[in-house]
Amino acid sequence: MGNYEALQKAEQERRHKVAGDKATPVDALNWDATPQSAPLSGKAGLLSRLTKGRKRKTKGAGAAPVQDSSELNKRRIAILRPESYISEQFRMLRGRIESLSAQRPIRTVAMTSANPGEGKSTAAINLAVVEAMGLGKRVLLVDCDMRRPTAHRSLGVTPKFGLAEVLLDRATLAEAVVRPEGTGLDALVVRLQPDNPSELLASDRMRTLLEEMAQSYDRIILDTPATLGLPDSKIVTGLCDGVVVVVRADVTPREEVGAVLDILDRRRILGMILNGADISRESYGYY
Repeated sequence: MGNYEALQKAEQERRHKVAGDKATPVDALNWDATPQSAPLSGKAGLLSRLTKGRKRKTKGAGAAPVQDSSELNKRRIAILRPESYISEQFRMLRGRIESLSAQRPIRTVAMTSANPGEGKSTAAINLAVVEAMGLGKRVLLVDCDMRRPTAHRSLGVTPKFGLAEVLLDRATLAEAVVRPEGTGLDALVVRLQPDNPSELLASDRMRTLLEEMAQSYDRIILDTPATLGLPDSKIVTGLCDGVVVVVRADVTPREEVGAVLDILDRRRILGMILNGADISRESYGYY
């Protein structure tokens, strides 16, 4: 409980510094939803290992990672190249979650990381895409990062309503859900960026919304903010059946991984993804 209270205090201090104690919602995302095109690297591994990336310094929970067309394409590689080796790794992750769900129900899965830029959104989007490839399976991707949302741009969608509007009862779930082109999944992304995301995520409406989603979907993947420095991830993961933690090779400090495990409910953690490992496909042979 001490960790959570500390996170809440840190979030309040951050809001005062950034917003100057103003409580005016911001309805002004940069809606550049046009899919970009750039060459993709075919070497990576997951869960494991995901996309190969350059080493970079971790700047903490407040840092906004730079996005270019190549980064956006990595986030939707399962859409652009479903036959790729990386997509196969997400299918393996899907299979492992299915195996775990035989032991206990796992309908809602949250993706998180210690800090921004470690690959949780990439993992969430691509896992949701391959989950939706299952025959007769209804899958929903939910962007729970109302501070720095990315799913709308990665998926190339421009919704009329988003998660905040649904939580504020300004729109229904059916009105806010969109179907990204070239996928079999539904997505609830962010349109309105409120000044109180933590309170909205901790509200009774969020809990009932998840229950409503669970009645309509077989698997719900939630992309949450980074865990360290903000209470949002702790709140959302506490409402989910399972949690996957994304760790970036040679970037995420070991002690910060330990801090994430201390903050989250370990009973809900399904496993970890090692992202950015420099391992070639050939090293695995045919498989």
